[in-house]
Amino acid sequence: MNEWLKRFEGYAVLITGGAQGIGEGIARRLASEGARVLIADIDAEAAGKTAADIPHAESVVCDVADSAQADAAVAYAVERFGRLDTLVNNAFAGGGDAPRFEEEPDANWTYTLDVSLMGALRFARAALPHLEASGRGSIVNIGSVNAEVGFGSHAYSAAKAGLASLTRTLAGDACPRGVRVNQINPATIRTRVWEGREQGLEELGRKFFPLGRVGEPEDVAAAVAFLASADAAWITGTTLRVDGGLLGVNTSFRAMVDAGRAES
Repeated sequence: MNEWLKRFEGYAVLITGGAQGIGEGIARRLASEGARVLIADIDAEAAGKTAADIPHAESVVCDVADSAQADAAVAYAVERFGRLDTLVNNAFAGGGDAPRFEEEPDANWTYTLDVSLMGALRFARAALPHLEASGRGSIVNIGSVNAEVGFGSHAYSAAKAGLASLTRTLAGDACPRGVRVNQINPATIRTRVWEGREQGLEELGRKFFPLGRVGEPEDVAAAVAFLASADAAWITGTTLRVDGGLLGVNTSFRAMVDAGRAES
């Protein structure tokens, strides 16, 4: 990162689920651009370890499924930093393989929705007055391409689709308050869930992603840095895909067209 690029100098940022994976990548990127970062995560040990390795970062233990803990985490950020400029709702539950639709118990649906959708709602509700007071507040929700197509878990996909709707409706309410709200929909990202399956991950990238690879946490972090910064001052209520062309580029159709041209 170039030393002159300090878009977040003086900013205070709260990231849920920031201890590892995508959340950790976001924390490192924003801190590298000058932000003070609070990592809110249910894993106290991992959160503390990550925060200790990032300049001007702190951690707080938080279960996003608990409204009181969400309120306390936001209050702690304001207490420690004196303000709050950016909220990144990254914490989630679910994803990956799932039972058949009729076999998935209500408890799975309830927990996934409570963490992945309601968790973002709780933090946005607690943070909004402070984001308004900052004069440059923004919320970036981390969704998934599952919100747009039928991949994986029904509950996870429904939660991320709900998050996209919340992003749009909240953006409308937040505009008069000077707060922007956007969402990022990543596709497959190289995180700890893929440990021990690196070869399969590389094959997945070559086979299904037009850009020839799966994503890295840094790919998502770069998009968050853009949407949270003044560079995106006229962008709100939008969803940005960070998916290596997975949904927007139909390589199968292109191959069929190229084959037809070759035969003519």
